[in-house]
This record gives sequence, C-alpha cells and structure tokens, in this order.
Amino acid sequence: MVDVEEVRRSIESQNAKAIRAYATGDAEALAAIVADDAWQMPPNLPAVVGRAAIREFWRNAFGWGKWNFTFETQSVSANGSMAVERGKYVLRFTASPGAPAGMSSFEDRGNYLVHWRRDSDNQWRVVADAPVSEMPLPGTQR
Repeated sequence: MVDVEEVRRSIESQNAKAIRAYATGDAEALAAIVADDAWQMPPNLPAVVGRAAIREFWRNAFGWGKWNFTFETQSVSANGSMAVERGKYVLRFTASPGAPAGMSSFEDRGNYLVHWRRDSDNQWRVVADAPVSEMPLPGTQR
C-alpha cells in the first residue's frame, strides 16, 4: 500500500530543491531531480527529452537571466512506484544581457501536471513535466 501523504512530502521536498536550483542557476541539481528518460515540456518550445538534454537546456537558459519559480502542490495521486502531481506555479523571469534577441523579462502563472516515478534508488524523480500557462498570449485579450 502506498502512503500518499509520504509521497506528497517527498515530491514537495524535490520541488523545494527545484526552486533552489532554478533560483541559483544550478543545472546539475535540477537534472538530479529528473529521471534519465524524463520529458520536460516548456511552453512554446519543443519537448526536452532525457536528463542530459534537460541539464544542457537549463545550463543555456540560466545564462539568459534569473528564473524564480514557486510551486503549490494541489493534489498527489500515487500507485506503486508512479505518482501524478497537480499544482499551480508562478514564474518571474528577469532577462540578462545573455538573453536571446527579443527575449525580455516576464511573469507567468499557470497550472502543471508532473508524472513522478520512484527510481531504483528510492528517490522520486520527474518523468514528465507539463506546465500550462493561464496568461493570455501577447496581443490577445480574454
């Protein structure tokens, strides 16, 4: 039997590590939270597949500016070595001179689903990360 509250505590602990990794620009720490075969699906970009690719993506992205995330876990469902987390996020990005042309500071907020797996070392790791923005696209109104 899976103790869902224990799984939730483990996931929230991993989320706290991710928040610190984003804030400090630590691609290694961020990569340690994802599974070898993880998919990260950033908005408006192709999926980034695999721990090495995610590490490299964030190594580059940390050169673009400062990333400050908050995560709020709303629910966790678990069965065996698999879990799904649903939550809300806020992202504040402050662009640096290293940001790609046309990329400026922004704020985003939305919802996310994360598929977690307990790996052989008993650590819960991200298998798939899918954020969905609540913000309207530039030039549109709601």
